[in-house]
Amino acid sequence: MKTVSAKVSGKESGKISGKVSTKRRILEHALTLFSEKGFDAVSVGQIADAVGIKAPSLYKHYKSKQDIFDAILDEMAVRYQQQTASMQMNGVEPNKDIDRYKDISEEQLIQMGKELFLYFLHDEYVCKFRKLLTIEQYHSKTLADLYAKQYADDPLSYQSILLGLLSNMGIFKQENVQIMALHFYAPLYLLLTMCDCQPKREPEALKILEQHIRQFNRLYQKTGG
Repeated sequence: MKTVSAKVSGKESGKISGKVSTKRRILEHALTLFSEKGFDAVSVGQIADAVGIKAPSLYKHYKSKQDIFDAILDEMAVRYQQQTASMQMNGVEPNKDIDRYKDISEEQLIQMGKELFLYFLHDEYVCKFRKLLTIEQYHSKTLADLYAKQYADDPLSYQSILLGLLSNMGIFKQENVQIMALHFYAPLYLLLTMCDCQPKREPEALKILEQHIRQFNRLYQKTGG
């Protein structure tokens, strides 16, 4: 899985004098409201009220509700980059990750899979943004397209390219890489959705995730690879 790719300004990161900055508080409260009510149902005034400021004061930080939304995308990209960097991977460009994967053991792959899964499941921004897109995909074509890009097109593209590179190196069998990517990714997203609906099933999901990765390797990894 990978998060939405967006231009990263870095303006939203950090705190001021040990206190959360007003800009960050605006983002956090806006995302919470968007995830509960949907993007269109939330007004700038409601966001300002949640933060505890007047609407004109909010406009000193963001010029519009869309500007707030774009800043949330930037923040998500920053968080994803920090997470993947901590795992010594790029997470966006498979060509830069091939060295990380070509010699990885099955146990290491399982650990990476669990770590990323738990990031997507528990990161506050990612969770709320996923809920927002789930709500809005039926009301906004723009957000429906973003949902498809975020949770289907981008991860499948990344994994198809990565699996193709590994196949060309003789690590995996020469099969249809798009189908291989579907075989790998679809169960992971299903498990994520299951945990969103039923959080108590997280231990079960992690166990299935491990079994899934082992079986995927048995199906596609070359013998002795």
